[in-house]
Amino acid sequence: MPPLSLSIVIPAYNEETRLATTLATVSAFLASQPWQWEIRVVDDGSTDGTAAVARRFASADSRIVLQAEPHRGKGGAVKAGLLGAVGSYRFICDADLSMPIPEVLRFVPPALDRFDVAVASREGAGARRVGEPLYRHIMGRLFNAFVQRLALPGIEDSQCGFKMFTADAVRRIFPLVSIDGWAFDVEVLTIARAQGMRIVEIPIEWHYRNESQLSMWRDGIGMLRELLRIRWRRWRGLYRQR
Repeated sequence: MPPLSLSIVIPAYNEETRLATTLATVSAFLASQPWQWEIRVVDDGSTDGTAAVARRFASADSRIVLQAEPHRGKGGAVKAGLLGAVGSYRFICDADLSMPIPEVLRFVPPALDRFDVAVASREGAGARRVGEPLYRHIMGRLFNAFVQRLALPGIEDSQCGFKMFTADAVRRIFPLVSIDGWAFDVEVLTIARAQGMRIVEIPIEWHYRNESQLSMWRDGIGMLRELLRIRWRRWRGLYRQR
């Protein structure tokens, strides 16, 4: 049996200050595993030195790839990165590394098998939140209530930025993704469910980072608008496999 092949896709927009630490941590972890791997940094049109940091690491290790994209938003960067990746398993990893990278072992064989999409969850038995202010938790749960009501009943944490896909799931899901904004996670999982894929939630340890670029107040209304768009597209049958 060939070794496991894993792509870590890191969407990055103006992440110059923390990307070097993230790349050093992730590459050191992967180097300790018996896998074939790549780290794909998808630069979402950054205006700082994000691309230069990624390029420096890529020049030292060919398994680290800089994929430059125009600024579209996190969803557009993730879509481009996953479709460009080469691994048989493809993992979205936020640049803030709020999930300790060893947690990725929960998402690959032998710990996990026979799935199409695996969603990191900060909810439920075995999950652990570290340092999150109560108001952020409450706001997140309120948004999830809207998500479950409008699009994804039964998915407890659609918005966590760490998800694993098989290569086949990427090929089936992402050509149909239309949202580049923060609600792209919901659309991705809605498409997977519409196509009968097996979605599993994996409890993780997660650390709150107050540098997050998501503002629940600023972005919340837009996310709710996108939820309604996802509901409409699902009703029209636009998420069925072509």
